[in-house]
Amino acid sequence: MTGQHGEASHEQMIERLCVALCALRTPGEAHALLADLCTRRETSELAQRLEVAVMLRAGKSYVEVSRVTGASSTTVSRVSKCLNGEVGGYRLVLDRLDGEES
Repeated sequence: MTGQHGEASHEQMIERLCVALCALRTPGEAHALLADLCTRRETSELAQRLEVAVMLRAGKSYVEVSRVTGASSTTVSRVSKCLNGEVGGYRLVLDRLDGEES
């Protein structure tokens, strides 16, 4: 479904982004897309959140995670909530990354 002037709805734009992410085949391709889509700061913030999730999953304390990554306590708490929440995006990707490292 499109908006009143033929533009994509918010949901369609999110779906297109998700499909685009799934179309990437290499870390280099992902890096190129991130460079085009996000500012350096935005990309760094995304990477920081993923590192926070890695550390929390490894059992590190909030204080240590914050100290090592530079993430605020609010960010660490938010990532923890998502890591343990029902959506499961962090768990899914971390499980897959763990599988690649084995």
